[in-house]
Amino acid sequence: MTDSGCGALVAGRIRQRGPITAAEFMDLALYAPGAGYYARADRRSGRAGDFFTSVDVGPLFGALLASGFEALWLDAAAGLDRDRIDLVEAGAGNGRLAADVLAAAASRHPAFYRALRLHLVDRSAAARAAHHDVLGRHAGRLASSGEALPPVIDGILYANELLDAFPVHVVEMGAHGLLEVYVDLRDGRLVERLGPPSTPRLEAYLADAGAVLETGWRAEVNLAAMAWVADAARRLRRGFLLLVDYGHESSALFSGARRRGTLTAYRGHQAETPGAASSDGRPAWLADPGQQDLTTHVDLTSVRRTAEAAGLETVLAADQTRFLLDLLERSGLAAELDAPDRARDRLALKTLIMPGGLGSTHKVLLFRTR
Repeated sequence: MTDSGCGALVAGRIRQRGPITAAEFMDLALYAPGAGYYARADRRSGRAGDFFTSVDVGPLFGALLASGFEALWLDAAAGLDRDRIDLVEAGAGNGRLAADVLAAAASRHPAFYRALRLHLVDRSAAARAAHHDVLGRHAGRLASSGEALPPVIDGILYANELLDAFPVHVVEMGAHGLLEVYVDLRDGRLVERLGPPSTPRLEAYLADAGAVLETGWRAEVNLAAMAWVADAARRLRRGFLLLVDYGHESSALFSGARRRGTLTAYRGHQAETPGAASSDGRPAWLADPGQQDLTTHVDLTSVRRTAEAAGLETVLAADQTRFLLDLLERSGLAAELDAPDRARDRLALKTLIMPGGLGSTHKVLLFRTR
């Protein structure tokens, strides 16, 4: 397992520096150039991938977002330029969602389409290389494709299932205080090792979140996601930040119901639940680095607190069902979906808003500049 590819990279890092944090391990396993899970392919979701997202359901999700984006652009209070608007997707992958948004904007919201300047952001070089081809006839709207957010954004910044993919620190409450989970080598195999917290920010984060962990409980601390939210808020000079992700309020996330944390490995549409072991007894999240997705639930309370501390105002916090149904009613698409030839779209809508599925597990946070 540690002989080649990403496993060898992880093992080499440990031999050089000693045990590494779960955050450093995840960063390598997911994003190491040429070896990480997301770095090696331009697409990981869908039937041929390891998990499903709202984008995989079909173009309706993008069409509804296009309607919502146009409404934000026309919001007089936002004061956005009527002739030019930045539309920025972070964690854009190969650009499939943006392609759906632009296709709907071109046919249904032509003035918005003409005004928008698209910026696609993704860490994967393979994903970025696919942007022009995936956008197709809409590639002319692409103003930039890169690893980092534009330095200044006047418009709308959105991300669908981005924060859950940030590397996290894993902590466990010991009998005498907080411990951190490290990744180490034993007989050439990756294993967990408990040690003191790598930074005092972990305890500070949990204190700010009001988290009280009992002895033996585990949790994830997503410092990287909060840093990204703060940075995004600073770059957003005027406009909106829309985040769609799965997560919980702090009180529910750091609770007995999730005492083993939420770190989950996905492969072939099979999820290894938190605390699960692989077939050879290793923790599932350490098995085959670079060959499986690793994800955690988002701390929605801390996201809001971070965005507001950085100067943004919370406009909406809702589940995806409510958000999409509001867009459906406002867009006029509801009447169109009654047509006999829109059966596929009606089925897609049901999947997007179904309680217990994408509709209730995914949450929507909308912020605006003050």
